[in-house]
Amino acid sequence: MVRNFKFMSSLVLLAAFSLPAATYARSVAQEEHHDRDHDRDHRYYDRAHKDYHHWDEHENAAYRRYLDERHEQYREFGRLSAKDQQRYWAWRHEHPDEHR
Repeated sequence: MVRNFKFMSSLVLLAAFSLPAATYARSVAQEEHHDRDHDRDHRYYDRAHKDYHHWDEHENAAYRRYLDERHEQYREFGRLSAKDQQRYWAWRHEHPDEHR
């Protein structure tokens, strides 16, 4: 009987310690998913030109061209400093899409 009690208490402790770790892992995964989708559905304000830019596939492609021209690694646009975002918008106004 004591043996069964120790076994059951071990299972309860294991479950109690596993629950916060599982919850944390899920919240991290949700946060990463949100970060990936955030830029896609976002509008950015360009203070220098006083206009808004909707972030879509075309804007993302232009941003990647910008990074490639500058030989920079990809960083999510939303995580750039305001100064770096303004540099991109200045470049973007000088390099409009041909189809727009």
